[in-house]
Amino acid sequence: MKILAKYLAVFFTYVLAMALAKPIFLAIYGGDASATDYFSVLWHGLGMDMSIAGYLAALPTLGMLVELHVPARPYRVAEYIYYVLTSLVVAAALVVNIGLYGYWHFPLDMTPVFYFTSSPKLALASAPAWQSASGIFAILVNATAMVFAFRFGAMRIEPEHTRRLWPHALVVLLAAFLFLPIRGGVTVSTMNISHAYFSPREVLNHAAVNPAFSLMYSASHQADFGSQYRFMDDADAEEIVGRLNIDTGNAAADTLLSATRPDIYLIILESFSSHLFPSLGGEAVAERLDSLAGQGVLFTNIYASSFRTDRGLPAVLSALPGQPSTSLMKFADKASRLPSLASTLKENGYRTQYYYGGDANFTNMKAYLLAGGFDGIVSDKDFSLGEKASKWGAPDHLLFERALDDLRADTATTPLFATLQTSSSHEPFDVPFRSRHEQPELNAFAYADSCVAAFMGQAMAVRRGHSKLFVLVPDHQGAWPKEFAAPQDRHRVPVILYGDALSHKGLRIDAIGSQTDLAATLLAQLGIDYGRFPFSRDLLQASTPKWAFYSTPSYICLTDSASTAHIELATDSVVSGGHAEAQAARAYLQKLYDYLNAL
Repeated sequence: MKILAKYLAVFFTYVLAMALAKPIFLAIYGGDASATDYFSVLWHGLGMDMSIAGYLAALPTLGMLVELHVPARPYRVAEYIYYVLTSLVVAAALVVNIGLYGYWHFPLDMTPVFYFTSSPKLALASAPAWQSASGIFAILVNATAMVFAFRFGAMRIEPEHTRRLWPHALVVLLAAFLFLPIRGGVTVSTMNISHAYFSPREVLNHAAVNPAFSLMYSASHQADFGSQYRFMDDADAEEIVGRLNIDTGNAAADTLLSATRPDIYLIILESFSSHLFPSLGGEAVAERLDSLAGQGVLFTNIYASSFRTDRGLPAVLSALPGQPSTSLMKFADKASRLPSLASTLKENGYRTQYYYGGDANFTNMKAYLLAGGFDGIVSDKDFSLGEKASKWGAPDHLLFERALDDLRADTATTPLFATLQTSSSHEPFDVPFRSRHEQPELNAFAYADSCVAAFMGQAMAVRRGHSKLFVLVPDHQGAWPKEFAAPQDRHRVPVILYGDALSHKGLRIDAIGSQTDLAATLLAQLGIDYGRFPFSRDLLQASTPKWAFYSTPSYICLTDSASTAHIELATDSVVSGGHAEAQAARAYLQKLYDYLNAL
């Protein structure tokens, strides 16, 4: 039965190749995983491995119908090409998943594909050259091993040429049988990510997930917003979110500003978190900004909306919560219809400018910013080749020097809204600076801290006829420490107001909120209506419920003063928090996707 033998050889070569990656993943990230854990990961991930193997084996199986008739050599060439291509795809998924998991802590999805297609150079900028080279080498080794297994396994089995009916019927039957592993069995539930989940330890579940399946699943759940995350009736979700979003919309009774239209400098800090600020219980790393925060207004309980910049920028500039399954910046038409701080301030007499040392085309950033009302964008193309020495473009000190040059030359009488996005405190944390911190991450944060503080001090010395308000907010969850006990620890970030436009100094505000609340809070202080920002609340309103929603592709969380509801999305299981809090998080996510669908 050569047909059956070849069928099984093809199918289980794919299965074995994907299964063998799981012990490697666990060896790197599993910590004290036991032998039982290794077996459980292999067992619970087997169904998903077989599902992907079913997809990949379908064409070779049907190809045997051709093989029963055509000369062996031409068919072998086509067969060999197919195995080479699919082996490269599988090997890339397995290796990239292992490489990225240490940064992102969730299985492979479409995020790196989006990054690579928008800017290959910056997509690879996070990894040191040796790591990228090692990854490419590992992909080639894995793919070669798979091709070798096919070449000296399945390809050695050659069904005999025949016109008899039963061999053809057998091939068709075997091809149809692949529907079972692809679907995940005969039960009502079809194969999905949750099939691999079995443990309260997240890393074991993620080790069991097949990265090729999670990538395919993510690719098929990018744009159909209206069908995703349907947890309850629309009316119930509307009622729950209505209770969450109580906001009178009136100007704060106790204004923080002494000027109605100050120049505003919004500084978006790459990968910063509260764990770098001594006054927030963190390490003494961002010491200069921590000192300035003590002279301004410090919001102590703010949570970053998501995990990467392409989700973080819309959270800050458009008050759009991060989306677990995709990045809205990928959809330029929808992103262009988002509300924007820049366009709102522009309507109220402001000029707008954006500064970034990297490639503004990365993740469709330029299209989003221009549609959002920024008059001009300074990016890597505005710096000389020698100035763009870092992987992310111009380092932070040169970015701020350019902004200072523009500020000193500015003779306009209208107020300015300038956004400055730092980039140097990002992997691989290679900066032109040496501090007392030995870890590259902490040294990079200390460098960014010195650059931002120096800019603020020098900008304050420039007299332009307008008082100045500096607003500092990180772009997403923190990159330090590397490991966190709970998501709320990773997402907690500072928001700092500083400058001579403030009427209060040395003020700490402990209200719980999100990056998305920055828009309403700032606009309310300026006496500007923020009704077009449906996911933003004025944190200085006493009547506003204080909570924060945040997410990654793995989980959603809603934190309030009592607890944090933490829900694993793959299984819709509650890791922490009560039923009411969990339902609030689900309702909020559901309404968010209704909003995205309607854009």
